[in-house]
Amino acid sequence: MKVVINLNNEKETVAVIGAGSWGTALALVLADNEHSIQLWTRNEEQKDEINHDHTNQKYLPGINLPELITAYTSLEDALNGIETVVLAVPTKAIRQTLREIIKFQMQPLTFVHVSKGIEPDSLLRISEMIDEEIPKRILKDIVVLSGPSHAEEVSLRHPTTVAVSSKNMEAAEKIQDLFMNQNFRVYTNPDLIGVEIGGALKNIIALAAGISDGLGYGDNAKAALITRGLAEISRLGTKMGANPLTFSGLAGIGDLIVTCTSVHSRNWRAGNMLGKGQKLEDVLNNMGMVVEGVRTTKAAYQLAHKYNCRMPITEILHHILFNDVNAKEAGEQLMARLKTNEMEDLVDILSEQMEQL
Repeated sequence: MKVVINLNNEKETVAVIGAGSWGTALALVLADNEHSIQLWTRNEEQKDEINHDHTNQKYLPGINLPELITAYTSLEDALNGIETVVLAVPTKAIRQTLREIIKFQMQPLTFVHVSKGIEPDSLLRISEMIDEEIPKRILKDIVVLSGPSHAEEVSLRHPTTVAVSSKNMEAAEKIQDLFMNQNFRVYTNPDLIGVEIGGALKNIIALAAGISDGLGYGDNAKAALITRGLAEISRLGTKMGANPLTFSGLAGIGDLIVTCTSVHSRNWRAGNMLGKGQKLEDVLNNMGMVVEGVRTTKAAYQLAHKYNCRMPITEILHHILFNDVNAKEAGEQLMARLKTNEMEDLVDILSEQMEQL
């Protein structure tokens, strides 16, 4: 095990809600910084394994967890005495989890959300969902943590860098201090919208990259998908009020690269299976973990229409996922679109910025 240098001397007890791979890995980072962690899981057997064996073999096989991590199946017990709560549940479970929390929570909380998605139909980002569900009397701050970070590598204490953002930058800086050590470097970014949008939409492009690899198209095609995918993310994000520079940072191109190119990426793996001819329902059943990109594709498709934003990769992927369009034929349609100028994207983004001034 690497020796961890704690860069922050203040200790806190933190609740981590969700004991999947990412929630457990972040709990480990916090425990390395000598914070006490109250980790919530729905599963009684998982709770017993974490508390007695100090492992979570289903999600992080072979990783020993520090004794500072204590698991609970009672949400109320996990939040007892807490000021900071890390939300590490899938996007589709966010609202229900928050509704359970407010049944008993009386003290103000800072919510740190680490999931990456957008809610279909409402088209809300996760911070907006939290703001909608949590009464003002117990909502102190909302912080998002995002960036290129596979749980498997974080748990091995491999070098990782992420970004945190909030409307209240003092809150973002506090969370930066809470997590940061020499293995897990945390940057602040004032662009809350951009950090959330980059983290959510990169999963769509990762699905497409996985499909491309499953079809055997090689590196040229994947590089094109990543590059043009970033253009789509930047176009929509800018229309939604994000700073386009955010998409050249950790929450943009950084997260996009790692999610599109790594076998750790569940979105890439799901896309790869789709490219090899498996049906979406079978892929999701075989994954055993939530594939956020599927749900986010639906939301992004709706957002593209709402903002009149060109998103051809997202549109094609939506047809593959929800209209049973053949992946190979969809790729051919993508390549056969009318010719255009690559710099049009830059012009569009600059125009959006000028309109916002």
